[in-house]
Amino acid sequence: MDLFDDDPAGDNAPEFSVSDISGAVKKAIEGGFSHVRVRGEVGRVSRPASGHIYMDLKDERSVLAGVIWKGRAAALTTRPEEGMEVVATGKLTTFPGQSKYQMVIESVVPAGAGALMAMLEKRKAQLASEGLFAPERKKELPYLPEIIGVVTSPSGAVIRDILHRLRDRFPRKVLIWPVAVQGQRCAPEVANAIRGFNAMTAGGALPRPDLIIVARGGGSLEDLWGFNEEIVARAAAASDIPLISAVGHETDTTLIDFVSDMRAPTPTAAAEMAVPVRMELMAWVDQQGARLSQSLSNGLTQRVQRLRDLSRGLPSKDSLLDGPRQRFDTVADRFPIALRRAIATKQLTLSDASGPLRPSILRARVTRAKDKLDNASRGLRTDVIARDVVRKRERLDAVMARLSARAQSDQTARAARLASLDRLRETLGYVETLKRGYAVVRGDGAVVTATAGAKAARSIEIEFADGRVTLGS
Repeated sequence: MDLFDDDPAGDNAPEFSVSDISGAVKKAIEGGFSHVRVRGEVGRVSRPASGHIYMDLKDERSVLAGVIWKGRAAALTTRPEEGMEVVATGKLTTFPGQSKYQMVIESVVPAGAGALMAMLEKRKAQLASEGLFAPERKKELPYLPEIIGVVTSPSGAVIRDILHRLRDRFPRKVLIWPVAVQGQRCAPEVANAIRGFNAMTAGGALPRPDLIIVARGGGSLEDLWGFNEEIVARAAAASDIPLISAVGHETDTTLIDFVSDMRAPTPTAAAEMAVPVRMELMAWVDQQGARLSQSLSNGLTQRVQRLRDLSRGLPSKDSLLDGPRQRFDTVADRFPIALRRAIATKQLTLSDASGPLRPSILRARVTRAKDKLDNASRGLRTDVIARDVVRKRERLDAVMARLSARAQSDQTARAARLASLDRLRETLGYVETLKRGYAVVRGDGAVVTATAGAKAARSIEIEFADGRVTLGS
């Protein structure tokens, strides 16, 4: 029997179970609203651990509950956020357990650019409050990176412009990580590329880049929306490698521009920021080399001039030697007299020492010893005396031989010492000095060492190595 058939005449109204009523309502609502598009503001949003998303769509007078099942939630290109104006597509159904109706949402898109901008401003304020835009956390770009990682589409003008500009300025090794630059796959692929470059190890098969460029050409707000996603902004902020964002044209701004270490107005400008101009760098090096050479030359010139200035204040070598030369001449004049005195003293000492060693004195001592021996031998037996005499004579002969040899050796040594001293006297004496071109000037018999003494003398005598010349009366 049909639930809504008319009752037979005269019968009471039929009774229905709760489930019957709920099922009939569910069938009627799903049949009449199997595919609807609803525009409204996102109210309450709940994301439990199950992965489903529960949310409210509201306007100024009503509220419509909605649910996005887990499978659909993972595929959404736009994550619903409270306060966002959206257009939701799906169907109406009922939830018998609570006797209410709701919308099963299959897709959510912002309701125009205004909604996107509102969501962008909200997301931007949230990231800014976390300090991801702070200037102090931005890293300095390397001056000349060895390897540059580029995150962009492998086809199109962007990658060609970057490679061409790098080749013109300063050729570097480039690693390209191909990604989708718009659509649903854009945000996760760009975030994975940034994290992938950071996960590389230096010196590996694919070396870790020193700099990352995230680039895309211009487009509408919807086209660039992948670079406004929170997953991309957080991946860029967490990058240990310095990152340049070059998304869109100069007037386009996305969230990755705020968290990157440097924003470039265009992909070509990003390549210019990445490397210096090789020819300009070479010219600068040459200029610095020339300045260094000039500075070195000027420094040497100044030091040479300073040395010359200081040398003028020093006395001449002749004035430094005049005093020592005069002292040497004075000592040279006194040396012969002192040497003769020393030789005479040594000769006297030698004579005193060699006097007791003359043979006549030794023979006299021997004679006295023999006489003493003869006198002593008269009281001894002849055989004993003879033996004793022989022994003493042998000892005497030995002593005489040693004394004679010692006397001769001492006399020879003293004679050699005397000859050596005499040679030294002649060598150091002024006579040898005269042979080297010097002369001794005497005035009135005394040695003259200054012009005043020469002028006061009545007669001047000049002694050369081969004789003397007298001047004056």
